[in-house]
Amino acid sequence: MGNPDLLRAPLRPEHRLVLLLHGGTTNLSGKTGLAMLRYSRNPVVAVVDPEQAGHSLLSLCGIDHPAPVVDSLQAALVHAPQVAVIGLAPSGGQLPAAVRLDVAAALRAGLSVANGLHNLLGADPELAALLQPGRWIWDLRQEPKGLRVAAGRAAAVPCRRLLAVGSDMAVGKMSACLELHGEARRRGLDARFVGTGQAGILISGGGVALDAVRVDYAAGAVEAAVLEAASGVGSSSWILVEGQGSLAHPGSTATLPLIRGCQPTDLLLVHRAGQRHIKGLEDLPMPPLPQLIAAVEALAALARPASDPRPAPRVRAIALNTGLLDAEAAARAIAETAASTGLPCSDPVRQGAAGLLDALLAS
Repeated sequence: MGNPDLLRAPLRPEHRLVLLLHGGTTNLSGKTGLAMLRYSRNPVVAVVDPEQAGHSLLSLCGIDHPAPVVDSLQAALVHAPQVAVIGLAPSGGQLPAAVRLDVAAALRAGLSVANGLHNLLGADPELAALLQPGRWIWDLRQEPKGLRVAAGRAAAVPCRRLLAVGSDMAVGKMSACLELHGEARRRGLDARFVGTGQAGILISGGGVALDAVRVDYAAGAVEAAVLEAASGVGSSSWILVEGQGSLAHPGSTATLPLIRGCQPTDLLLVHRAGQRHIKGLEDLPMPPLPQLIAAVEALAALARPASDPRPAPRVRAIALNTGLLDAEAAARAIAETAASTGLPCSDPVRQGAAGLLDALLAS
């Protein structure tokens, strides 16, 4: 069997975007759109959030972006968008009714639509009938064709492979990888990002939507994405794999296939400063970070090909999300985390990724 039919994105860097972020500009339900505001290669010309229309993005979410916040798709058309992107990541991945109305309005107006939710809009007869000639609906949360069961093939890739692992969901795994990717590229290093969730795929233009893949093939899908990203790499290159989920979350199964599929040489732990329990599950205390680090490293040491001469992967550094803290409290949390784990620690969004990259290169 040949390579699987991995994602071929119709979204091009020059496409002008409007983000559908209904109710998501001020909370984590909008994390996909907020990540695109921070990292997208595409120009974002407007954001739709009826609850916050007229406010600046800086005041709403702390992202200094000039795109106006408007109350409807119709109001965004004056800014000449070409693609409407659903920027929400609601629990369960279902399309809210209000967003559906603006998706329909976008299609009627001749826009294309990028969709990372579980609802496949291209298979919806009502919405598909509104699609104008030459436009597209990109349902990116689909399983690639032709997948194989993983077999440790990524271990043969000659470069270092970094996997971000989280203490919980939505703690900043993708952001940490993208900050590292940007810093590495600024230094002239060959660094390649593998998106494994809707935001990472929308930002980078490729990858695999891991939560759309059947469990038997999940590690194989990651393996295939890493092998594709590794085309032409040398020993000094880096592949940065976006993490998903958490071993500490009872509803998450994503970390293990990521470990198995990418066969990491290095691990980056991502944690939100001050978090005491799994978000939304107060009866589940956050394990001490040294305990979580030991568990991740133990799992990563298993199921590794004997032909791989590298030592078992270790957590090399900690990316600490301090977004909820002021500058003084953030500095204190970073110092305390470094002391308690014995590992380099910084907030790559707040401080930049130079320190983390230095630690990785020195390890």
